[in-house]
Amino acid sequence: MIHRGGLKCDLNYLIQGNTLGKYDEPNPDTDYEEIPVWNLVIDHPEATILWDTGNHEDALDSHWPEGLKQAFYPHDVQEHTLEGDLADAGYSLDDIDAVFQTHLHLDHAGGLHHFDGTDVPVYVHEKELKFAYYSEKTDKGSAAYILEDFDHDLNWEIVHQNRESHFEDVEFIRLPGHTPGLMGTKIHLDNHGTLVFAGDEIYQSVNYEDEVPLGAGLLWSNQEWFDSLQTLKDLERSHDAEVVYGHDPDQFEEIRSGWS
Repeated sequence: MIHRGGLKCDLNYLIQGNTLGKYDEPNPDTDYEEIPVWNLVIDHPEATILWDTGNHEDALDSHWPEGLKQAFYPHDVQEHTLEGDLADAGYSLDDIDAVFQTHLHLDHAGGLHHFDGTDVPVYVHEKELKFAYYSEKTDKGSAAYILEDFDHDLNWEIVHQNRESHFEDVEFIRLPGHTPGLMGTKIHLDNHGTLVFAGDEIYQSVNYEDEVPLGAGLLWSNQEWFDSLQTLKDLERSHDAEVVYGHDPDQFEEIRSGWS
């Protein structure tokens, strides 16, 4: 698990209705907190897989538009470059045999430029790639994409189905809701059991345990988000799996301390 810094934001983006005004308190203080950004290195016998690529190292230096910077302020981004954080974990960019992108939002696809012009396969869902370009080339879609993050000469490996396995004991699972083509990953580890990485289908524990949706501005489809939530719960039950959330500070520290 690779710590890539954090984002400072209002938790209303992550948890629908987290802070609401009421008659006796029409202007309550919001929960403005830092959430972790992280990637994985999956040291698989068939390939060393980088799971997401995190923030662009120049996010604060003109790469991110001011509006996105103000909404999701990237903290310690210059201290947490992909190359440097991989080195701290004992890897180099040259060690990466494959890249898996859960989706192409700015805090997940910012390191793809490191693979521009290489033959390293970059796995992404067909619906995600189409929606990212649609969002950036029109005034529709999601504002959380940055064209310069993914518009490179990349060796795209397009995932077409809702569930695909390209490596033994590793399954890519489409979990639409946050975006049309978001994918999570189910991994079986011989010494740990089954882990299901939910990506941004689930930001924090309250989204999963209490079934509170993401903030409305970060939901492409509320119904598909709820259906994907049930997919995750089915996976948890059927595989006795541990579900890993996308941006939960408490779970991140617990897992990171156990895996580092």
